[in-house]
Amino acid sequence: ITVGIAAVLVLPALFGREPVEGQKAMVVSGQHLASEAGASIMRAGGNAIDGAVATGLALAVTLPKAGNLGGGGFMIIHRANGRSVALDFREVAPLAAHRDMYLDESGAPVTMRSRQGYLANGVPGTVAGLEHAWKHYGSGKVSWPDVVEPARRLAAEGFVMSPTFAQHLVAHRERFESNPESHRIFSRDGNHYAAGELFRQPDLAATLARIQQHGAKDFYHGETADLIVKDQRNGGGLITHEDLAQYRPIEREAIRGKYRGYEFITMPPPSSGGIALMQILGMLEPYDLAKLQLHSAQYSHLVVEAMRRAFHDRALYLGDPDFYDAPQAELTHPSYISQMMRDFDPLRASSSDELESSLSAATESTETTHFAAADSEGNVASSTYTLNGNYGNSVTVAGAGFLMNNEMDDFTAKVGVKNQYGLLQSEANAVLPGKRPLSSMTPTIVLKDGRPFLTVGAPGGPTIITTVLQIMLNVIDHELPLTLAVDTPRFHHQWQPDRIQHEPLFSAPDTIETLRNMGHEFALRRLYSHESNRVARYFGDAESIMFEAEIGLLLGVSD
Repeated sequence: ITVGIAAVLVLPALFGREPVEGQKAMVVSGQHLASEAGASIMRAGGNAIDGAVATGLALAVTLPKAGNLGGGGFMIIHRANGRSVALDFREVAPLAAHRDMYLDESGAPVTMRSRQGYLANGVPGTVAGLEHAWKHYGSGKVSWPDVVEPARRLAAEGFVMSPTFAQHLVAHRERFESNPESHRIFSRDGNHYAAGELFRQPDLAATLARIQQHGAKDFYHGETADLIVKDQRNGGGLITHEDLAQYRPIEREAIRGKYRGYEFITMPPPSSGGIALMQILGMLEPYDLAKLQLHSAQYSHLVVEAMRRAFHDRALYLGDPDFYDAPQAELTHPSYISQMMRDFDPLRASSSDELESSLSAATESTETTHFAAADSEGNVASSTYTLNGNYGNSVTVAGAGFLMNNEMDDFTAKVGVKNQYGLLQSEANAVLPGKRPLSSMTPTIVLKDGRPFLTVGAPGGPTIITTVLQIMLNVIDHELPLTLAVDTPRFHHQWQPDRIQHEPLFSAPDTIETLRNMGHEFALRRLYSHESNRVARYFGDAESIMFEAEIGLLLGVSD
């Protein structure tokens, strides 16, 4: 959902749709009220970072499946003065966590222990991260209480339940029923909410009011911290006052790369997205992708083979850089990237099993959300944050009104065992106290001639990386309008399992048959999910902004 200041929204035309246009500012997110919250702060004098922070707080109210106070994420910030920073507010493992906490007595993984309930949550970083962004990179023209107010008001006064939201709550009712507080909040006296009803969250409003008055200090040291620890203790969780008091967001040096004359700025570890994106773009740059034509057999084959090799490295080498000396410089060095395709056969698919590795691969949840904001001065904030799975670990903190994450599932429970996204990961991502799990979140800003040109990001577990990649290729190589660049069906390969996953209408049947004859296997993204009771399963929910500097416009597109 995009909101542009001084914007004109044009309804979809017969063969496509138009972006939202803004002259002063643009906000994109997965929920229109959250986008409007960010836009309102920018109308009041805030910059893009202020707007993004307000949007992130509001998503915790209006998009509870992924928006959050009880999760964490990453933000790429690019200032009008040219400075860029990668802000890491990823969750961390509690101090009482240990390497084998998700294995049974025989050493076998207990799958749901890291996904549901109190042992699944890491120490949340969202509130600290958003406050840090506002305090250090905001305009200084809007106060912290002002930035929090739109979210607090939405929680206190409520908002109209959409059909999609109501359906989603019904689809996940069994998970809510496993936690009395979640069941109380996300059902109406034990009954389902209906579309059109007003949804109020008074406990969440009270939490936001405390954060509004006392800042992140309340969440990590104050009354909200007390509520978190009490609930963890009652439910058998591990998070203590010490865990909360020790949490800090971290500013890291952003990964900066170049592709066809454009510069891109993206996340370093513990996100794997930046390194993988840099490797794939580096492998593809020697080839004339436009000449190969979008989604032709040769084009898809080439891009898949680059994806395969980057995800192989992701599984082997990446983890929290504060605990593991990930070879980032080596993995992103041009000489290394240039030889990654040395065994590429333009006529035959490679075998993932034959790439050098002692692993077989793991997964990561798709229910993340991305949001971004930009202003006419050149400030940009691109952020992806998450509870990990739908509604996190399904546990709502009693009396505080917000859900906790199930981010511990992003650690390697056991080498060679896949996570919920089918990803395999190495010992570098093993559970350790205070450690941050590996992620695929890839908030990215693209510069042209040193000025912001494009922001892109998405949810989707490992498909985040390939979604960001394909939107960049669609814009830069194929010169598609931003709406088409986002709407074009996507495909994905993550080394293991050794198959091309794709959206409906990805390519013509004869093209797919050509790729099969080259040795590729396919898996259509499920069109129907019993878990969500919804049809049409697509990759991610890309939120993008394009800067049309020549005509003084910002273009916003939501997936």
